[in-house]
Amino acid sequence: MFGIDSPELLVIAMVALVVIGPKELPKLLRSWGKWMSQMRGMASEFRGHVDEMVRQSELDEVKKQLTGTAGGLDLQSLDPTKQIKQHIQEGIAEGDKAWAEAKSTFDSPIASPESAPQIAAEPTAVSEAAPPLATEAAISASVEKHVEEPVDPPGENKPAKAAAE
Repeated sequence: MFGIDSPELLVIAMVALVVIGPKELPKLLRSWGKWMSQMRGMASEFRGHVDEMVRQSELDEVKKQLTGTAGGLDLQSLDPTKQIKQHIQEGIAEGDKAWAEAKSTFDSPIASPESAPQIAAEPTAVSEAAPPLATEAAISASVEKHVEEPVDPPGENKPAKAAAE
């Protein structure tokens, strides 16, 4: 800070203590701190005003550039909500068209009721229409038949086995 090192600050503090006195030194430091905070506040306020002026001048330059183009710039055409609404309306129109096509195919069936095959009016009994179920005796006979037949292990030569018998 201003090229003053810590030993020099220590010397200044000792001289201030001797010249001002130990009773008045805290009051002086307090008033000096308030004065410094006011100066810092004024500097930040000034800096804020300067920054605002710079931003405003930059905005003015951009506005001049936009309006200075040939024919100007139509900001209404750059509205994204209009584009979104247009796309939504196109989608709704396509959906309505598809709905109308589906409804027309549903309303006009391919085969007329007169040419459709006629189904018997009297239902048959369930027991007559269903195939007979296998009985337990038939199932057990089929299982015994398969169990009694010997199964050749894989890899054995069948002609050699038939010749041995």
